[in-house]
Amino acid sequence: MKIVLIQLVLIVVVIYVAARLLRGRGARTQAARRLGLLIFAALAVWSILFPTVWNRFAKLVGVGRGTDMVLYALVVAFLSFTLTTYVRFREFEARYTQMARRLALDEAGPPRATVTGAEQQEEPYAGS
Repeated sequence: MKIVLIQLVLIVVVIYVAARLLRGRGARTQAARRLGLLIFAALAVWSILFPTVWNRFAKLVGVGRGTDMVLYALVVAFLSFTLTTYVRFREFEARYTQMARRLALDEAGPPRATVTGAEQQEEPYAGS
């Protein structure tokens, strides 16, 4: 199996995106997501205005057609979207679980003292 340059680049990009999105959770990651969205939007407009550029770029990196190149780019974009959605839902689930536990503990109130069987036998009956 011969690995073409684009295959190597796509594999590296997919691994990098996956590692980056699973690792980061702060403002820097959110900024990277927004920057990625802006780049994606710019490339979409560029593709609409100059569709033949993808053919030249595809041949430059070793892909047969521009449409295949666009497909590969969309696969990477979809993967990053899927990973960010997964991480976000996992964080929401953990947050909701923590809130539900806190609410359950707050509504339970302080623990009541329990009466054991030995204490019940020592007390005299009211009827005797």
